Amino acid sequence: MNKLLKELQEAALQRETRRHFLHTCTTGLGAMALGSTLTSCGFFGKNDDKTALNNAPASPGEPMTPRPSQFSPKAKRVIYIHMAGSPSQLELFDYKPELVKYNGKDCPQELLEGKKFAFIRGVPKMLGPQGKFAQYGQSGAWLSDYLPHLQTVADEITFIKSMHTDQFNHAPAQLLMHTGAARLGRPSIGSWVTYGLGSENDNLPGFIVLASGGKQPDAGKSVWGSGFLPSVYQGVQCRTDGDPVLYVSNPQGMNRDIRKQTIDAINEVNQQQYDDVKDPEILTRISQYEMAFKMQMSVPDAMDIKSEPDYILNAYGVDPNVGSFARNCLLSRRLIERGVRFVQLFDWGWDTHGTSKDGSIETGLRDKCKQSDQAVTALLNDLKQRGLLDETLVVWGGEFGRTPMQENRDGQEMPFMGRDHHLDAFTVWMAGGGVKRGFSYGETDPIGYYAVKDKVHVHDLQATILHLLGFDHSKLTYQFQGRPFRLTDVAGKVIKPVLA
Repeated sequence: MNKLLKELQEAALQRETRRHFLHTCTTGLGAMALGSTLTSCGFFGKNDDKTALNNAPASPGEPMTPRPSQFSPKAKRVIYIHMAGSPSQLELFDYKPELVKYNGKDCPQELLEGKKFAFIRGVPKMLGPQGKFAQYGQSGAWLSDYLPHLQTVADEITFIKSMHTDQFNHAPAQLLMHTGAARLGRPSIGSWVTYGLGSENDNLPGFIVLASGGKQPDAGKSVWGSGFLPSVYQGVQCRTDGDPVLYVSNPQGMNRDIRKQTIDAINEVNQQQYDDVKDPEILTRISQYEMAFKMQMSVPDAMDIKSEPDYILNAYGVDPNVGSFARNCLLSRRLIERGVRFVQLFDWGWDTHGTSKDGSIETGLRDKCKQSDQAVTALLNDLKQRGLLDETLVVWGGEFGRTPMQENRDGQEMPFMGRDHHLDAFTVWMAGGGVKRGFSYGETDPIGYYAVKDKVHVHDLQATILHLLGFDHSKLTYQFQGRPFRLTDVAGKVIKPVLA
């Protein structure tokens, strides 16, 4: 009996949160403190931006209810393909014949003065492009022989060749690319999108993540986290081997009806607790229990590519029994067909420093392109044939670029050809969903060192993605710690010339 009483006391203390304590205070001071606490956490806080408030969830109990965007969107959903480690734009997209002349020569001192690099020390040698470039399609887009399949769909793509960023290390650069800040704690772009638009499928998460390459991104799962947004908006990672989601199958001895009764009982307790303390994470807990139950039926069906015809599997280059980047590309099409709002693909292994054969420009990068080129091209063709590309924005890129000089880690020449991290110039491309077809935007200097025309910052790319989904990036906000936050922080502008 004493043990039972002790457990009841502990349970009561756990429920006595700061909000609950202030709520039960009878003094005006307690009420004022409660209002301040709720405002800082995003509850019915004062916000002069009525547009932003109109895009908050319509009902606290239904956070994923579909909602209209602020204005008519060009895209309804996004497939974001991130090549973790960052592919070399100089081998793939940004043709620099002038760089060939400098191959093997000492890097000019003016390119080194005042610059910080991740690994380059002393005076490195310049490195000419290793790919054979030619122009493709009616647009005349420059592509190398590293990407023979993508060459065939060049007229579907907008290339942004003047990207630049603030970070030259992987983790902070990935965070900046996906959350708008180089530090932990901000919501990812997929979370912002599902917060603004909700989900079109009651049985699947609105934001799903698929990873390949054998490792997670350097920034970890924070690149698809919800930050200070309610955690219902965070990305749900699905596995490509075994059960798509851990514990999606019923435990031995428990059938679906018993599991439903269990969830109903748990959620009844959670609802009682929410009525007392009004903690938004309790609503997330209720929503996620319900979603987990629905996912038992919907996820296995969505992830079962064996039902796809052979010609589709062959087009993507997929072995249905093996997890791979190509399999994830096919899964992304299946998921957006079922109403998933934001699908994030991460593929690890694109960091080509030249320290090993697998991490080299001449071998490692070619191998990664062979693993991905056919599948990405098949995805674009597949979406187009199904009438999905016009309303699906596909984004492809890394977190930064690569240097036009060869890496000499700690002043020592590498055993293979490689390039160091570079923040002043790189390429990202987009297709479908309201962007121009067969278009190149921005330019770098003759050796690909600086973006010199129509420079595009990471925040500009984020603002453009949100614009295509029907949002003014400056007005999609969330009240936190006394002020409205947004994905693009206090910067960013829409890249209007790339809009169709």
